[in-house]
Amino acid sequence: MKNMTATIAQLALLILCISASELAGEEAFDVRNHLSTVTRYGAVTESAGNSLLASNSLEGCKPIHLNLLARHGTRSPTKKRIKELNNLSARIKVLLQGACATAKTPGWFWGWESPWKGNLKGGELISKGEEELYSLGIRVRERFSDLFDEEYHSDVYSIRATQVPRAAASAVAFGMGLFSWRGSLGPGRNGAFAISTESRASDLQLRFYDSCDNYKDFRKSQEPAVDELKKPILKEITLGLSKRYGLNFTRQDIASLWFLCKQEASLLNVTDQACGLFNPSEVVLLEWADDMEVFILKGYGKSLNYRMGTPLLEDVFQAMELAIKAREEGHPSGSYEKARLRFAHAETIVPFSCLLGLFLDKSEFERIQKELPLQLPPRPPQGRNWKASRVAPFAGNYMMVLHSCPIDTSSKYYVQVLHNEHPIEMPGCGYAEFCPFEVFKERIVQPHLKHNFNTVCNVKPRAEFPKSMKK
Repeated sequence: MKNMTATIAQLALLILCISASELAGEEAFDVRNHLSTVTRYGAVTESAGNSLLASNSLEGCKPIHLNLLARHGTRSPTKKRIKELNNLSARIKVLLQGACATAKTPGWFWGWESPWKGNLKGGELISKGEEELYSLGIRVRERFSDLFDEEYHSDVYSIRATQVPRAAASAVAFGMGLFSWRGSLGPGRNGAFAISTESRASDLQLRFYDSCDNYKDFRKSQEPAVDELKKPILKEITLGLSKRYGLNFTRQDIASLWFLCKQEASLLNVTDQACGLFNPSEVVLLEWADDMEVFILKGYGKSLNYRMGTPLLEDVFQAMELAIKAREEGHPSGSYEKARLRFAHAETIVPFSCLLGLFLDKSEFERIQKELPLQLPPRPPQGRNWKASRVAPFAGNYMMVLHSCPIDTSSKYYVQVLHNEHPIEMPGCGYAEFCPFEVFKERIVQPHLKHNFNTVCNVKPRAEFPKSMKK
């Protein structure tokens, strides 16, 4: 009897512990970690915890060159999206007509106006976005102090950005952090630095998608299909919210409220209004629908999505080759490039991650090596590697670090990839963190470079002007 009593007590304690852990799991759910490409950089890095800057090292090796590719920081909604939120305000008023203020009705609905009402423009970098890039610049300088010990020169530290103001502003914020206390301007002793940009029409490295006719046609043809794939999710959640709040929501209402949730949570740190309408399982489903769209239109959904980015991969690789050549020929420090820093968009970051073959399991990587299509990311509650909040959050970044090693190591030069400042294993290099340069070249770079941008994108040669007109 005593044994039975003890057993019952142990079972009760076990059930209590399980219930407590489940409750803790529910309390730990943070919608700010599930906002797809609208996720702030801080949400990603905080969830990474203490492992953020953890990295193994190769004994006797040291970095000799850094390639950085970063997305712009947190930005405001675009002009088109601001109009959608203004329309949502009017739509909420219609929903509330004839409705009584009950416990079911969200209290913030009454009198709600868009926080961006009256903004005539949109898409600009906000102060949080400036801070993200400024702080990143400081951390990069501290982490790679040996690379950034030279006096600034644009040939040593090349900074490039797209012509879109939020990307250029991100480059400025990063540079202010990177070169702070290195100049003589103002109380922060800032130094001036140069940023190079190219016309949107000819920027094949950072805005290749603007010049790829085949991609434009593909995207236009697939957008209706993506909308069809998202419809069942929106329908399911529309029914749930209509019942929960006693309001006659439409699918478009839910889509706009989810967009508002992402903007409020990411830009304003508000999670108890639009985000509060959805329970965690609905948030995860909506996140998956967004991630599926990114996968199809920007990621592994079609090889064209990333093969058009080969000019960028080639530029990254050539920067490494030049650094190796300068080292082999014994060029004096300060006479050759040590870092090539680029600032662009999610449409640049996502294809680049695919060119490196990241966020795939072994079987998936083998399929893309054979140029076979991949399955869509599995629907929750199944787990998945592909999460846009991780792949390309605001200020998301890749650092390709070239290391020089002693002669007695198996390879003289190694490539290490950091994603959002965290070392990431490369499937193309046997899931190693440090990849011998020749292996990186043979298995990751060269298979893509056999695809010519003009051929992949069906770019027609431009007509030559007569010599007299050129003059």
